[in-house]
Amino acid sequence: MEKMKAVICTKYGPPEVLRLKEIEKPFPNENEILIKVYATTVTAADFRVRSFTVPLSFWLPARIILGIRKPKKQVLGMELAGEIESVGKHVKKFKPGDPVFAATLLKFGAYAEYICLPESGPIAPKPVNVNFHEAAAIPIGARTALHYLKKGEVEKGQKVLIYGASGSVGTYAVQLAKYFGADVTGVCSTSNIKMVESLGADKVIDYSGKDFIKKLEKYDVIFVAVDKCPFSVCNRCLKDEGVYLNVTAPVKTLPMLLTSMRSKKKIIVGENSPESAEDLLFLKGLVEKGALRPVIDRSYTLDQIVEAHTYVDKGHKKGNVVITVSQDKVRKA
Repeated sequence: MEKMKAVICTKYGPPEVLRLKEIEKPFPNENEILIKVYATTVTAADFRVRSFTVPLSFWLPARIILGIRKPKKQVLGMELAGEIESVGKHVKKFKPGDPVFAATLLKFGAYAEYICLPESGPIAPKPVNVNFHEAAAIPIGARTALHYLKKGEVEKGQKVLIYGASGSVGTYAVQLAKYFGADVTGVCSTSNIKMVESLGADKVIDYSGKDFIKKLEKYDVIFVAVDKCPFSVCNRCLKDEGVYLNVTAPVKTLPMLLTSMRSKKKIIVGENSPESAEDLLFLKGLVEKGALRPVIDRSYTLDQIVEAHTYVDKGHKKGNVVITVSQDKVRKA
């Protein structure tokens, strides 16, 4: 029985609950591919599952879904890039040696040297112009941003506000909204203004400024990537038929429900990207055209997973934090 290294999470808690261990290496079923993982990331979803940080209103459903006393799925990791090592006998799309990137939001499991995924899932050939390190940072943040912007029907000429423009989802939302032709205002901290401007934002507002709220205008779409801007503020800045997108809220709050019923405004929360390759293939094309790029803040090795989560827990990461699982190819395109 072959073994592999993996980071396991056997209880909820601080980063120290994560530990490196040898576990059984998986074997692909008939419709699965076995991927040698070169890189993964620390996403907000990893943080929430590990620490069980969820809204009080969602506490019981989350316990049922994630695990009552401990995580049901002990190997976290929601996205990855790597190379296919072997495939099941019914697999048609991929072959051994193919470089790929993938989302594993439902299965988790990317904090390991190998993972088996269904061929029909959100898996696509790696963009040719980025390395594995960069490719690993695309599947969750970029797909989430794309999904919400499509739900909000963002289009040319609209005014879009992106609150939390310097995080993983936010950096992709800025670039994608610009690609769709919107006039984009990003909101971030002082230290991240230049970075957000470099992504194409037409205007950047420092949320730490005393007159932050006074600088806000009226927007067709408000995209909340970091849930630190009160809905009351967003609602006042949203046009009469505008769209409010919140990627962090699992369900609508009472004020959101009342706004939905009493106005023509659209309130969209609690959405997950479809578990298919369609959006990844679209994003791959944008990356290869130079219209989209991942922002990498820091990188750690698999045995530094506690340090990586400790850093992400502080809530100040810029773009993505990448975990190197295999040293041999991770930085090669």
